[in-house]
Amino acid sequence: MIIKSAKFVVSNTDVRKCPESDLPEYAFIGRSNVGKSSLINMLTGHKGLAMTSQKPGKTQLINHFLINEAWHLVDLPGYGYARLGQSAREGLRRLIEGYILERRQLTSLFILIDCRHEPQRIDLEFIQWAGQEGIPFALVFTKADKLSRGRLIANIEGYRERLLESWEELPPIFITSSEAKLGREELLDYIDEINTSNSISNV
Repeated sequence: MIIKSAKFVVSNTDVRKCPESDLPEYAFIGRSNVGKSSLINMLTGHKGLAMTSQKPGKTQLINHFLINEAWHLVDLPGYGYARLGQSAREGLRRLIEGYILERRQLTSLFILIDCRHEPQRIDLEFIQWAGQEGIPFALVFTKADKLSRGRLIANIEGYRERLLESWEELPPIFITSSEAKLGREELLDYIDEINTSNSISNV
């Protein structure tokens, strides 16, 4: 897929205020500071499309971007930011779950995972929740340029093993690096395949 256009549409704190559109939506979510904004900018080829920050917890809104006038990329708040107060964390949880569970245009959820770490409980719990709710999703390992090939494979295999303890089949898995532009073509082709398949089935 070639990205011809990418533009910001709207930010909000309520799924009911999301764009009134039938376009498919692909939402990106992950633990705070997982590199979500950098990945979105790399995928779209627009360096400043999503705001990046060294401070975790920067994204606290549902952000819609229109891609190629054909589909929406949705930047969701990160989960598990401990420095927020209990009420703020609860508010973000409701915001995230409200969008994921209620937004009928959501076509696929991309769950981002920092590949530098061994399986994290917070990521595993979120993945399990998405699976139990029947949400179509894929796993996207970020920052692959930050560690050796051997450690990268070991950490990803650790997630595979943990998930296969309770899953019969694993979701699609992508390996990415925003700096090296690794995984860009694979992710965009995956989105394009879904869009094409849905267009054919709707004819």
